[in-house]
Amino acid sequence: MTMFTGNMRGCTTNVYTKTPDGGWGWIIAIAFFFVEVLTYGIIKSFGVFFYDLMIYFDESNSRVSWILSISVFVMMFTAPLSTILSNHFGYRPVVMLGGLLVSMGMMAASFARTIVEMYIAVGVVSGIGLCFSFLPTVTVLSHYFEKYRSLVIAVASTGECLAIFIFAPAFTLLKNHLGWKNCLLVIGALQLNIVVCGALLRPIVIRRTEKEPMDAAMETKYMLENEETRISVDSGVESLSTSSNHLQHSKKCITNDSHKENLEMLPDRKPKPKHQSKLLDFSVLKNKSFIFYALFGLFGTLGFLAPQLYVIPLSISLGVDEWAAYMLSAMAIMEVFGRLSGGWVLNKQPIRKIYIELICVSLLSLVLLCFPFTKGFWSLVTCSMLYGFMFGTVAGTHIPMLAEDDVVGVEKMSSAVGIYIFIQSFSGLAGPPIGGWLVDVTGRNYGSAFFFCGIGVGVGAIFLALVRPSKKGFCKRKQPLETDKQHELQQDLKIAQEVPEDFLDTDLRKPESLQDQFQSTA
Repeated sequence: MTMFTGNMRGCTTNVYTKTPDGGWGWIIAIAFFFVEVLTYGIIKSFGVFFYDLMIYFDESNSRVSWILSISVFVMMFTAPLSTILSNHFGYRPVVMLGGLLVSMGMMAASFARTIVEMYIAVGVVSGIGLCFSFLPTVTVLSHYFEKYRSLVIAVASTGECLAIFIFAPAFTLLKNHLGWKNCLLVIGALQLNIVVCGALLRPIVIRRTEKEPMDAAMETKYMLENEETRISVDSGVESLSTSSNHLQHSKKCITNDSHKENLEMLPDRKPKPKHQSKLLDFSVLKNKSFIFYALFGLFGTLGFLAPQLYVIPLSISLGVDEWAAYMLSAMAIMEVFGRLSGGWVLNKQPIRKIYIELICVSLLSLVLLCFPFTKGFWSLVTCSMLYGFMFGTVAGTHIPMLAEDDVVGVEKMSSAVGIYIFIQSFSGLAGPPIGGWLVDVTGRNYGSAFFFCGIGVGVGAIFLALVRPSKKGFCKRKQPLETDKQHELQQDLKIAQEVPEDFLDTDLRKPESLQDQFQSTA
């Protein structure tokens, strides 16, 4: 593995010829862990303030749920902006700016006097900061790992789960002693640590197509050998009657002529100036597999955030209000095991990764459809734990899956992540309010919100099942090119078998090498 250091857009960038699979990537994994704690971990623990906000602002379920909806929508909607800024200014300053915005928004929310001010502070300001903090960090981490990418990201993303497990009871205790406004001040100060995580980022560039300096010399050698072989075959029987001295003289002449021709060709081998990389590559929208995957994200997001928001009100409505906050903790601790299990299975690859994710998404949909039928503590905690485990397997893999060849590949991941999360934003905006509206319409039946989420995830599973078939259809259109290559190798094999061995160079006397090439392409 070779590393170079360059300067791109004002920040130092390391250029590798091979994915490091470690090194500074472990530090970035730790930084991503704490970014998860301070972004998604706090957002998903926001449900502990749900009833306090309803009472303080005297608003309905639907209007209070708009706080989280706007925050998630803005976070996802501004994903393309995060990609553009990261490609232009660098990942590090964007993440540090995001940390400042998240902290400022949460602190400003503690001074809110109306629900609209909460929309602006938590929804807009913190939402933009969440996007700027999360996306660049997970993108840089994906560049550092290839072989263990799924497992490393799954382990690092457990910060979100551990945060929910700790924050849900801790925020409840802090709220009861200091009030929800002072609690938001403490959270805002805590989120300033995202700036430190951003300062640890060291972006890298992988250039796999660069050729080593010895390639030109090797190519010259192969050109000379091929030229000698061609002249020997064309000369026919005359070559056999030629004296050994004449053969050596001809070989020297051919070598000199070929060397001169190669020297004339050397100026053409100068690398062409590379075009400046696009700030946002929309060509991924021409990829059918990405379109189906984005549609999966659009519908699957309905089951990503709303359950954490409504599980506490559902617990209170079932008469288990004393253990309501611990339902979030049960989800969180099982989500840790889900993320670790998902990363481990994906790393083993018993089947294609896209099919593993499809199985997990389908099971997640079934678990969500079971919530409306819960009747007490044990049934509710069982569903919460199952949801946490299955959600963990999906949440830790659905964004890194974009780097797989079944979707877009690691080269276009930066743009694909921005567009993918932008599409998800519409579900993030509509999901919680629609769930709150269903609760109000059905007479505070919180099970209806979970039923709505389960249907949405089920529709997403259908689109996810179409990702791989659409990619296979694209690959089938490329098969004629491979057939032509096989035909050419077959012709070369036939010629090699017909020509006497004495006419061929030592390496070409046995046609097994051509046979091996033909069999490898067949």
